Amino acid sequence: MMIPVLKIAVRALARNKVRSALTMLGIIIGVGSVIAMISLGQGAQKQVEQQISNMGTNLLIIMSGSQRSGGMRGGSGTATTLTPDDVAAIVREVPTVAAASPGLTAGVPLVYGNQNWTTRAEGFDANYPAIRARGVVSGEFFTAADVRSAARVAVIGQTVANNLFGGAEPVGQMIRVRNLPFRVVGVLERRGQSQFGQDQDDTMVVPYTTAMKKLLATNYISTAYVSAVSPEATEATQQQVTSVLRARHNLRAGQEDDFSIRNLADVAETAAETSRVMTMLLGGIAAVSLLVGGIGIMNIMLVSVTERTREIGIRMAIGARSKAVQNQFLIESLLLGLAGGFLGVLTGIGASLAMSQVFGWPTSISPVAALGSAIFSMAIGVGFGYYPARKAAQLDPIEALRFE
Repeated sequence: MMIPVLKIAVRALARNKVRSALTMLGIIIGVGSVIAMISLGQGAQKQVEQQISNMGTNLLIIMSGSQRSGGMRGGSGTATTLTPDDVAAIVREVPTVAAASPGLTAGVPLVYGNQNWTTRAEGFDANYPAIRARGVVSGEFFTAADVRSAARVAVIGQTVANNLFGGAEPVGQMIRVRNLPFRVVGVLERRGQSQFGQDQDDTMVVPYTTAMKKLLATNYISTAYVSAVSPEATEATQQQVTSVLRARHNLRAGQEDDFSIRNLADVAETAAETSRVMTMLLGGIAAVSLLVGGIGIMNIMLVSVTERTREIGIRMAIGARSKAVQNQFLIESLLLGLAGGFLGVLTGIGASLAMSQVFGWPTSISPVAALGSAIFSMAIGVGFGYYPARKAAQLDPIEALRFE
């Protein structure tokens, strides 16, 4: 019974190809817009999450507090409150810490032959690759023995390698850092820009002991990096690290911390939540066009009922039941929604790929969004087609036959 009704519905739509195509256009634009906007939002979310994960795995960043001078407070990291011994105590006393490293940063001029470059020197220990989830593409990272001996060795980023060595192999070469000779032992894997626009490849990593003694001449560190054993353990690790540092710095109850801890898991969650809200907002705005498409289906189906009033009267006069007439118009509106949804999915995927290729915007096509949009478009077809179908089924056969 359903097959003949389906054939009649297809023939009815085919008689007015242009009108059917224009009716589907609203659904196509709506579905395509929803998929494209959600793809754009999810792409941005994944990019932010990737950039945050590039900073390290399950990472806590501990910074020394602010220094007071003449009633004025300096920025975070200006106080001399953190030492390498604090980091050693954290590793020793906090069981949920997988690895930790002191950290120092200084701007330094580099010279190789007749080439020079100014970059950011970062002092770490040999745990840097594990904490920052970053390996080397050539050579090797410096060792714990290099840290103990404050060896003048360096692992450089791709930007530094390109500007100092061009296409030559940097590993094994000697460079001058503030007129001190350093041996390049490795080149870091490429990372690109951070979420703050900083070139993560414009860097040089040296043992923190070397940075303390030979580049900065200090006994203190500005930062400590702590990697928890798992993302779930970062909150507990942060609390335990706070307790250890307060005890070591002799801070009494009520005194504020002379350090600050940034939990990148919280930063990642905040960024992800922001991206999710933006994705929902973009998808919601695009979904309005789906409703407009549904109104278009209702309008065209009402026109179709009016145009085919005599046809409906003849069918009912020769025995067609109201249910069959209603089903015919429902199937026609369903076919419009189904075809529009299918073409809309293809349009949305194409638009997402085009935005990625032409504008370089990050996109991530969601199968769930594509399937959901297609199902919703069919629901739109049925929902907005029900009233015209019901109106057709309730026509009086005698009055329908008299209609001109």
